[in-house]
Amino acid sequence: MSPIATLASRDYIAGLAKGLQLLQAFDHAHQRLNATQAAQRAELTRAAARRYLLTLHALGYLETDGRQFWLTPKVMQFSGNYLASAQLPRVVQPHLDQLATHTGGAFSVVVPDGGEVVIVARSRTALVGAVQALPVAVSPSGVDLHTSQAQHIRQIMTMAQGLHLGARLPMHATSTGQILMAYWPEAAVDNWLRAHSLTRLTPQTITTPSGLLERLNQARAQHWVHAVDEHEWGVQAIAVPLQRADGQVVAALNVVLASGANGASPEPAVTTRWLSWLHEAAAQMRTVL
Repeated sequence: MSPIATLASRDYIAGLAKGLQLLQAFDHAHQRLNATQAAQRAELTRAAARRYLLTLHALGYLETDGRQFWLTPKVMQFSGNYLASAQLPRVVQPHLDQLATHTGGAFSVVVPDGGEVVIVARSRTALVGAVQALPVAVSPSGVDLHTSQAQHIRQIMTMAQGLHLGARLPMHATSTGQILMAYWPEAAVDNWLRAHSLTRLTPQTITTPSGLLERLNQARAQHWVHAVDEHEWGVQAIAVPLQRADGQVVAALNVVLASGANGASPEPAVTTRWLSWLHEAAAQMRTVL
């Protein structure tokens, strides 16, 4: 049962809820909204949406040209306050940076939120130096391994730029979302499936409840998920659960890699190599979560 359902009506401030709902109407695909568009996305009347927009503008959370509105950097104060006060991002950050330095990978820690997962920490180590640090090497077939590795690292860097702190990703189509759901009670998974659609993002996206349940059962049995091209074409990710000392899963840890001919392949050897690093890091983090 949701917190709203258990909150007494006298304690529920509808105006605050609607204002926050309107802020959430802005996203990558809806960077600028007029009053009519905002009303439709926030499920408000146009008159109400206009008042909320003007109030948020007066408070500094929105900017406007008189017709359209868009978010200002002030909204980042909320995420900044979370990152500064929440324990999880602070305690996992050193482990993510150490992983990135040691492996050259792009790592994230993710938590669930409704139908999505949210990135709350990610490795900060710059990968640029890794390109220059690669040894000059040529394979027996004459392939320039330095160039091949450098291209792979640049692909990781490009993907890592898009996976910023606070980024929200669909739960059903990501390795982190799937590993988190795998540890939910059966009733919680059933409720989630009834409330959310399995949107197809690529030809590889799981779009049927039976398919997703099969993936969750597999993830629960092996304690990891490898998703290839399911959220975005050309991207694969391997995720493991992050557990507290009492065994409770509180987040997911993953590494994002390129897929296809120019990047890391989904071969068992590749998965095994990355899993050894992920599991070791998860074991270390378990002592501080």
